[in-house]
Amino acid sequence: CRPCEERGGRHLSGGKRVRGRRGGLGGGPEAAAAPAPPWRCLPTCRPCRSCCGRRLASGSFDKTASVFLLEKDRLVKENNYRGHGDSVDQLCWHPSNPDLFVTASGDKTIRIWDVRTTKCIATVNTKGENINICWSPDGQTIAVGNKDDVVTFIDAKTHRSKAEEQFKFEVNEISWNNDNNMFFLTNGNGCINILSYPELKPIQSINAHPSNCICIKFDPMGKYFATGSADALVSLWDVDELVCVRCFSRLDWPVRTLSFSHDGKMLASASEDHFIDIAEVETGEKLWEVQCESPTFTVAWHPKRPLLAFACDDKDGKYDSSREAGTVKLFGLPNDS
Repeated sequence: CRPCEERGGRHLSGGKRVRGRRGGLGGGPEAAAAPAPPWRCLPTCRPCRSCCGRRLASGSFDKTASVFLLEKDRLVKENNYRGHGDSVDQLCWHPSNPDLFVTASGDKTIRIWDVRTTKCIATVNTKGENINICWSPDGQTIAVGNKDDVVTFIDAKTHRSKAEEQFKFEVNEISWNNDNNMFFLTNGNGCINILSYPELKPIQSINAHPSNCICIKFDPMGKYFATGSADALVSLWDVDELVCVRCFSRLDWPVRTLSFSHDGKMLASASEDHFIDIAEVETGEKLWEVQCESPTFTVAWHPKRPLLAFACDDKDGKYDSSREAGTVKLFGLPNDS
C-alpha cells in the first residue's frame, strides 16, 4: 500500500491529525479532510464504555457532554453535562466504576462527572488545549494530551498532576496496555512509542506505518492491539512480541477509530468511507460492512454484547453550529440476545 498524500492536514477526531485519501487511488489531487467531528461518541467499559454497558456518552462542539441509557436496544438521553468553556473533544469512562466519566476540552481543563448526581466532582486545570484522554486500567490515573504534544498524568483521587511529559513529535492517541505497566502513544511519524509505567522511560519505538499513525486500541483479552493510520491501513499487533501479525486494507481513507468486541474476536474500523468494516481478528476476513450515509468519527463495542455504537457526521458533511449536528447509532449483530 502506498502512503497517503499529505494534503490539507488538520486536527480530526480528538486531535488526530489526518490527511487526504490513500495515495494513488484517484490520479489527481485528493479531497481535503472533513471538518472536525461535532460528536464524540464513546461507550460505557474500558477504555470508553461504562463497565456495566448501560450507558453511552458523547461530547459536542456546543461545550456539553451527553449521557444516554441503553434500553431494549434504543438509546434514551439521560442527562446533559454543562460547564466547559470550549468544545468537549474527548471523554472516557472509569474502567470499573460505571458512575464516573471524564471529559477533555479545548478550554484547558478536564472535568470528572458523577452520573448519580449529574454534577462535576472535580475540575483540573491543564497547560494546553486538550485533545486526547484515557483512564488507566487500575483507575488510579488519568492521562490527557494537548495540542502542544504534552501528556499530563493526573491522580484520579487527589486530582493533582503526578507527571508531565513534553514530546518532540506529534502525539495522537494515547493508551495504557491492559496490564497497566506500559504506556503507548501513536505519532505523526507513523510510529508507536512505548514507555514504561509509572517510570515513563522509553522502551521502544516501532515504525508501524509509512504515514501518520492516528489511533490505537487494545483488545479486552490482552492478546493484541490495533493501530489505524493515514495510509488507510489497520495493523494488528501481538502484545507480547510487539510484531505486526496482519493488516486490514478495506478502507480507502485515513483510519480514525477502532474498537474490539467484548470477546476480542471482532475489530471494527472506520474512516471517511461511508461504511464501517467489521473484521474477524484471527483471519482478517470481512464479517460485516455497516453502511453509513456520512463519515464515521467513532466506533465502540458494547462490553458484553455484539452491539456496536458509532457516531457519524451530518449527511452533507457540514457542521452547522445553529443546530445539533452529528448522529449516534447502534448496530446489532445477528443472534444478539
